[in-house]
Amino acid sequence: MAQIRFGTSGWRGVIADDFTFTNVRIVTQAIAEYLLAEGLGGRGIVVGYDTRFLSEAFAHQVAKILTANGIHTFFCTQATPTPAIAYEIIRRGAGGAINITASHNPAEYNGLKFSSPSGGPALPQVTRRIEVRVQEFLGPFHFHEISMAEAESQGILERVDPQKPYLERLGEIVDLGIIASSGLKIVVDSLYGTARGYLDKTFQDAGCQTKSLHDWRDPYFGNAAPEPSEENLKELGFNVMETGSHLGLATDGDADRFGIVDADGTFISPNYILALLLKHLVQSRRWEGAVARSVATTHLIDAVARRYGIPVIETPVGFKYIGELISKDRLILGGEESAGLSIKGHIPEKDGILACLLVAEMLAQADKARLRQLLQDLFVEVGGPILTRRVNFHLEPEVLDRLRERLRYPPMTLGGQKVVDLRDLDGMKLLFDDGSWVLFRVSGTEPVARLYVEARDEAQMDRLLAAGKDLIYS
Repeated sequence: MAQIRFGTSGWRGVIADDFTFTNVRIVTQAIAEYLLAEGLGGRGIVVGYDTRFLSEAFAHQVAKILTANGIHTFFCTQATPTPAIAYEIIRRGAGGAINITASHNPAEYNGLKFSSPSGGPALPQVTRRIEVRVQEFLGPFHFHEISMAEAESQGILERVDPQKPYLERLGEIVDLGIIASSGLKIVVDSLYGTARGYLDKTFQDAGCQTKSLHDWRDPYFGNAAPEPSEENLKELGFNVMETGSHLGLATDGDADRFGIVDADGTFISPNYILALLLKHLVQSRRWEGAVARSVATTHLIDAVARRYGIPVIETPVGFKYIGELISKDRLILGGEESAGLSIKGHIPEKDGILACLLVAEMLAQADKARLRQLLQDLFVEVGGPILTRRVNFHLEPEVLDRLRERLRYPPMTLGGQKVVDLRDLDGMKLLFDDGSWVLFRVSGTEPVARLYVEARDEAQMDRLLAAGKDLIYS
């Protein structure tokens, strides 16, 4: 059996290679034993799945193992967004959730997310215990399961649909009234994922002129990864322009990430959306608290926070760290550059549907102004533009090893600029005196190095990117 590891958001693998029915049973048994040991099994576990190939069948196996262990299972009746599952945990007071999804990964992948009783992703200290138990199952594995029908007859399996309570909750925290009265025209792209019938339905119920794209199940995701990236949202941008819409909104495969397109079809970086929404929430809600961002996320958030006197908390990459702060009611907003967001009083999990609704609310309050104009106004407020970029490098193992060793002794100048601070919270981050910075991170689950750069202009961006690439390959 291949080694099973939980990454920043669960365990993922290639279907029929390492993501197999046997491995799903093994991981579920390890989780079941953890739940019973911690006294969480009696609270019940939500089991959900996305629109990928065999996701429902994998979820059935999860339910069979859980119920055989005497754990009450709330089984979702249809493909369900991760944030809706998170809210269902909280609403029911459940002991957690197991969700079969590989989120934004390509179609050949599937995955398993394990959520805590808070609704947020399980923390590393929990998933490490599960990984250790999984490895103890190496060799012949004898598991016990009962059928779905038998579990239902025993009253230990209950079929649930989290859609209605989750959408009702969104209606409490988003001003749907101002969206409804704004006259916004919106194009929604669910990228064949779980947000179909959620995001589009919310706008339709609000009376917005709405066009939906890719709102049916396609396990191949149109031969592209269900990731709301600039490359994957070109069709959305075209439809926004063609229909004369004000906004294009997208979510990924399990609807925990967002993608935003302006009225002219331009993709707006998630980094910028996070900063704009922080300003919007502070002004419209008058909330108090901090803002949290991952180490790889734009410092434009910091500039907004300084303007409004808000503390900034920097976390490692992985929304579980931000989610823990939301659970403790310490944040106004928490976000990651990879298009993850949640807010005060909501779930401690990324919510792409909420993010899209908040952008629509922000635009409605701004009288349908273009997002690019709102961003330019923000740049003026904070003293100038901030450019941000991420580049992935797929490397041979020996190159990655050299890079890890190189980063143990980071340079004190890069691209002709003096390093004024170093941070090794997650990867190695080099900060310069003008506020620009560079971050090097090596993936723990794939042979990839990531280079993040934030600069004041394109010339500086090009210099830092070139210098960063040179260091990676040196």
